[in-house]
Amino acid sequence: MREQGYPVTGAGVGYRRCMADTLPDVDPSRIDFLEVAPENWIGLGGRFGKKFREAAERYPVMTHGLSLSLGGPSPLDLDFLNRLKVFMKEHNIRGYSEHLSYCTDDGHLYDLMPIPFTEEAVHYVAQRIRQTQDVLEQKIAVENVSFYAAPSHEMTELEFLLAVLDEADCDLLLDVNNIYVNSINHKYNAEEFLAAMPADRIMYIHVAGHYNEAEDLIVDTHGADVVDPVWKLLQQAYDQFGAVPTLLERDFNIPPMAELLQEVDQIRGYQQAWRERNDRTVA
Repeated sequence: MREQGYPVTGAGVGYRRCMADTLPDVDPSRIDFLEVAPENWIGLGGRFGKKFREAAERYPVMTHGLSLSLGGPSPLDLDFLNRLKVFMKEHNIRGYSEHLSYCTDDGHLYDLMPIPFTEEAVHYVAQRIRQTQDVLEQKIAVENVSFYAAPSHEMTELEFLLAVLDEADCDLLLDVNNIYVNSINHKYNAEEFLAAMPADRIMYIHVAGHYNEAEDLIVDTHGADVVDPVWKLLQQAYDQFGAVPTLLERDFNIPPMAELLQEVDQIRGYQQAWRERNDRTVA
C-alpha cells in the first residue's frame, strides 16, 4: 500500500454532462468521489459550469486528462497545464492523471496511440512527465493503456511501464480492464501482469466495460457493463494492494443513474469484503 495515503477513498464514478441533472438527487453516501476530463470543464460557464461547481463542492474530484499527449512529438502544451493548475486549485481537485500514450502529431489524432516500447521512449516520456509535475507542482499518475499494436518494441509492455514509472518518479493509475483487454489481445497472463504492479505508486484504480469484437480481439470502449473476469482482477488487486480507491468509467451507452450505481455498489462491496477479511486476519 502507499505509505503517503490516497488522495480519495472508496468507490467513484466518472462525471459526464448527462449526469448534471440526476447527480444532485443521488444520496451522497452512494458515491465517494468523481473524476472528470479537465479539457471538458476548464472555463466552462452556463448551466453545465454551475452544475460542475455544485458537484465539486459536494464530492472530492480527480482529473483524468485526454490531450496532453505524453508520448507525442510536439512540445508539451504548457498553456493547458497552467490553466489546469488554476482549475485544480479553484475546485480543490485531489489529483491529475494522464494516459501513457500520445494523441498528437501536427494536430490532434482524436485517439490514444501506443508509444513504442523502447529505452529511448522511456527517457523521452519520463522527461515530459517530470516537466508536467514541475509545472503542476505535484506528482501525477499515468495510466496503463489498452493498445492494439506494438510498433518498434524492444521491451514488453510491463517492462516499459515499470521503467517509465521509475525514471519519472510518478504514480500509477491502474486500469484493470486495460490489463484484461491487453491480455486477450496480446496473449499474456493478466494475473501475473497485475501482480507485478508497484503497490506504492498506485494512486487509484479504473474499472470499465469493453466490447468483444472477436474471440481474440477486445476493444476498450467504456460502453458496457464490467464483465466477471475484470471483476475478478479487481478483487485480486484488493487482495494484493488493499482496498485502493476505484472509479467506474462509463463514456457512452450510459445507463440511468440507478443502474450505474449498482456497479459502484459492487466496487464498494468488494472493498468492504477485503476489509472484513483483513480485520479477521489481524484479529
